[in-house]
Amino acid sequence: MEKRHGIDHRLLSALRARGADPRVAGAARALSWAGEHGALWLAAGLTGAAVDRDRRGAWLRATALTAGAHAASMGVKRLVRRPRPAHVDPLVRTAGRHSFPSSHATSSAAAAVAFTALGVGAARAVPPLAAAVCLSRLVVGVHYPSDVAAGAALGALTARLGARWMRAGLPGSPAGTHGVRGGAHD
Repeated sequence: MEKRHGIDHRLLSALRARGADPRVAGAARALSWAGEHGALWLAAGLTGAAVDRDRRGAWLRATALTAGAHAASMGVKRLVRRPRPAHVDPLVRTAGRHSFPSSHATSSAAAAVAFTALGVGAARAVPPLAAAVCLSRLVVGVHYPSDVAAGAALGALTARLGARWMRAGLPGSPAGTHGVRGGAHD
């Protein structure tokens, strides 16, 4: 346990040191701000739903999976209650004082998995952007690497588990774009 703790501290210190470059710090702050409460991914999903009428239902479901993953990470955070790193000076303020798992990483990984599964060419830009948001949380010094890894795993798992439900919103699927069985119109 102590060895993992030491590696977490050393990796975070090394990545946080990259924030000494004002350009790197500015980019990391912007990415962290954009990822706050999954806002970047919610906006991307809602934009996808607005412009891609054929896949609107799937876009909305993918966005819901992303929001659900974010909510799950907040619940885990309240249970685990791991304090944020104190050995580095953060470059941003945080909405809360707990760090495990990273909710930014959770919503980013969920969006990467869910939006990419839609098979839309533009969604190919999501995984690298999601990785950049995850990395930004280390550069700004508000998460340990294990927080980010756990958040990314939680987000990817959440999206993967919901993939079948999400694909039900695609054209030609048995459920069409009307939702899951048992809804108000069944």
